[in-house]
Amino acid sequence: MLELRPNCECCNKDLPPSAPDAMICTYECTFCRDCADTKLGDVCPNCGGNFQPRPHRPPAKLLKDPPSVTRIVKPRGCAA
Repeated sequence: MLELRPNCECCNKDLPPSAPDAMICTYECTFCRDCADTKLGDVCPNCGGNFQPRPHRPPAKLLKDPPSVTRIVKPRGCAA
């Protein structure tokens, strides 16, 4: 089950479950599309993997399996 993390780890932008610009790597590291493309060059700074658009969870399923509320942010920003 995907955690659906609530923010970009780089710039701390809010990424609600339906965010069209949420990108994840294979370990669910979560970044906004802008940071993934422009700051990270499509390479996760945590694992070295690439990014894919995060899938959307249907609203009815969010009631059963809510998104994470734990925010993860790199204290010094992010870089590949």
